[in-house]
Amino acid sequence: MQSVARKLAFVLASSNHGTLIVNRFDYHMVGPQQGYGVGFQILETASFDPLEVKLLVDLLALRRKHHGDGVVAIDCGANIGVHTIEWATSMTGWGSVLSIEAQERVYYALAGNIAINNCFNAIAVHGAVSSQSGIMQIPNPNYSVPSSFGSLELRERDGNESIGQPIDYKNTVAVRELKLDEFNLPRVDLIKIDVEGMELDALEGASRTIDQSHPIMLIERIKTDAAKLRQWLGDRGYEIIDAGINMLAIHRSDKTLSEVRPAQPSAAQPSAARPVA
Repeated sequence: MQSVARKLAFVLASSNHGTLIVNRFDYHMVGPQQGYGVGFQILETASFDPLEVKLLVDLLALRRKHHGDGVVAIDCGANIGVHTIEWATSMTGWGSVLSIEAQERVYYALAGNIAINNCFNAIAVHGAVSSQSGIMQIPNPNYSVPSSFGSLELRERDGNESIGQPIDYKNTVAVRELKLDEFNLPRVDLIKIDVEGMELDALEGASRTIDQSHPIMLIERIKTDAAKLRQWLGDRGYEIIDAGINMLAIHRSDKTLSEVRPAQPSAAQPSAARPVA
């Protein structure tokens, strides 16, 4: 009996973040040498967004400085877990990570990366962060076709970003839809929200947690209404610092704010923020 050839998509890579399960097809080329995708960056450079990673690790250390041990960080749209692994490793002994990913196959890689890097202070959850609880139907891409899987939008709209393969929003799978408020966490210090256009939904579903804990937030803004994001955050007492494709939001009552300043623009990072040394 002749066996059927299988493409190997997920592979192990030795990266600057540790050993990671990476999809070698996680790329969308926009030029002969230009592409994007978490897998693409890691396999080409051994790291993913190192400036952003360092920024958030430093901010977690500042929250510990001002608020003590027991720091809690939430990674919404965690992908394969680069931020999760870096945060958990850095916070060994004084903090923990809740990491959430909607795409089932990517979630498996996330959970594997938490295990293989011995991040006992990190928990992976399979779900789509939103403004309500229930079941959501999301598209099911082919993970063996080159695409930027982290760019996949869970909802169909006019002008969905091309990730590198056609996406059929009628070919869906069911996933848990969840609000961050469901977790009833007594303390939250940092929330990263990178959920491909569902950022405002994620904020609405975390409104009680945000009002209670005033966490630092890094929110991607390129697929959502930036003005509405600013309004939502401003109404809740947040200062906003532009950080490339993200908004860094720090509550006015947070002592961390006095130790953060905008960085000088550069060719590599149009706008960022960094903790004061």
